Amino acid sequence: MNELLPLAVPLAAGLILGAIFFGGLWWTVIHALSSKRPGLWFLCSKLLRMGVALGGFYLVGGGRWERWLSCLLGFVLARLVTWRLTHSPPQNQVARSPEASHAP
Repeated sequence: MNELLPLAVPLAAGLILGAIFFGGLWWTVIHALSSKRPGLWFLCSKLLRMGVALGGFYLVGGGRWERWLSCLLGFVLARLVTWRLTHSPPQNQVARSPEASHAP
């Protein structure tokens, strides 16, 4: 149990870094679609998000692969959570039974 406790901090840091990275991406997409220069939005956003994520990984990792892996796990979990929160299900899809999906 004591071996897992030091990995909780990098996991939490990975969650925060992932939330910043993927939340920033979602925010950029929303704002860039209505902008006159969407390419500039995406370029600046990518550079800023990558800088924050890589810098955070570097600081949190501390040269130990266990901390890097724990941080990466948190980052991926944040991606899944962000996707779940921002993804809307299709509106025009009707639920069908499996046997009704094929022709006779």
